[in-house]
This record gives sequence, C-alpha cells and structure tokens, in this order.
Amino acid sequence: MFDAFLTLDGWMSLLTLTIMEIVLGIDNVIFISIISDKLNIDIQSKARFIGLSGALIIRIILLSFITYLVGMDESIFTLFDIGFSWRDLILIAGGLFLVYKSTSEIYEKMEGHVEIHEEKINRGLSTAVMQIILLDVVFSFDSILTAVGLSNHIEIMVIAVVISMIVMLVFAKTISDFINKHPSVKVLALAFLLMIGILLIAEGFDQHVPKGYIYFSMFFSLLVEAINMYSNKRNKTRENIEKAIEEEQQKIEEEQELPKK
Repeated sequence: MFDAFLTLDGWMSLLTLTIMEIVLGIDNVIFISIISDKLNIDIQSKARFIGLSGALIIRIILLSFITYLVGMDESIFTLFDIGFSWRDLILIAGGLFLVYKSTSEIYEKMEGHVEIHEEKINRGLSTAVMQIILLDVVFSFDSILTAVGLSNHIEIMVIAVVISMIVMLVFAKTISDFINKHPSVKVLALAFLLMIGILLIAEGFDQHVPKGYIYFSMFFSLLVEAINMYSNKRNKTRENIEKAIEEEQQKIEEEQELPKK
C-alpha cells in the first residue's frame, strides 16, 4: 500500500500535493474565521476545530469514492447548449451561498451593524458548524479533484490531505485573530470570498478561470495591505513620539516659568 513512498517521485508528489492542498484550503480557513467571529469568544476555537475536522473527514470520504466523484463530471442535462453535471450544480449552489454570505457580511460592516452580546451567543454553534460543513463540501471538490489530477496513489492523497488540515488547524486561530483584529483585512477577506463565490459559479457554467490569477491577486492585495498597515503603524509611532516630545517641552517651559511667579 505504501510502495509509492519507496521512490523519490512519491515523496515529491506528496510534497507538491500537500502544498497545493494548503493553498486551496486558505479560502476555507478565511470563511471559518469570519463565521466563528459571529460566535461567543468561548466557543470560537471549538467552531474552528469542528469546521476543519469536518473538512478533513469530508475529503477522506470523497477520496474513498474517487471513481464515483470523477463520474460526477458527466452531464445530466443541457441548458442553453451548456451541459450541467452534479459537480456543476454543487459548485453553483456553493458559489451562490458564498456570494450571499460575503455580501451580507460586507453590508453589515459598511452599515456599522453591531450585534449585542446575547444575540451573538444565541446564534449558536450548530448554525455556524452547518454553514462551515456546507462550504466544506464545495471546497472539498476543488481539493479532491486537484489531488486526483496530481497523484494516482490514494495513500499519498490521504496523507497530503491530513497534513494540510493539521497545518491549517494549527494556524487557524492565528489567521482568525489577525483578520478580526484588522477591520481592513476582514473586508479584504470578504472581498476574496465574494470573488471565489463568483469563480465557483463560473466554474459551474464551464467558464474556467485559471486559479493562478486568483491567488496572485489575493497575495498581491495582501502585500499592499501589509505595506499600508506598516506605514500606518510607523506614522502612529512617529505621532506618539512627537506628542511626547511636545508634552515634555511644555512641562519644561511650565517649570521654568514657576520661579518667575
């Protein structure tokens, strides 16, 4: 079963596939971070753990049915000369949900809508987990189809998926805290989810967009935002130093005026 690991190609395949799974899982982590932020802080970690664990279980189950999964690419009906398969319908449904969720979150943020503490608690863990699992299924299709395309060994696929999920589980809280700490980054993350939702819908209609362009735009936007945050931090530090110097000078001037009085 593990003969693939006796060759260099097997290990290179595992490394490549693991990196690809982590990259493809970033959007999943962003979505989980935004959904878990709606919960009481005491159960946010639990929601992230359940969400990523659910993603791992779903991916392993789908890997067990690779033959059936590949068969889901076959058209079941045609509309406007476009053939639709079960995979297409799932991608369209998931994309629509992601577009709705991200736009509603952006609207709430732009309108300054703030939930009271009790409402935040009552939203419930189960609702958040259901939303996370629903998107896990959609994101899993991308992940598993990538795995099928990069490797012919089921054991390599499973191990790569497990490693990538463990890595994301370790860094999920850090990513979540960072997104929620910086409002501009959260809006940027929501914009990414909106873009990914539109991409999923396009994929469902057989309009394939190279994912390299999407990930490049994401990382470039994050780089620009990181530079902006660094610049703002330096400006704030400079302002604090200047303010402290002014206060110190004012204090010295007041002390010098006291003997004259």
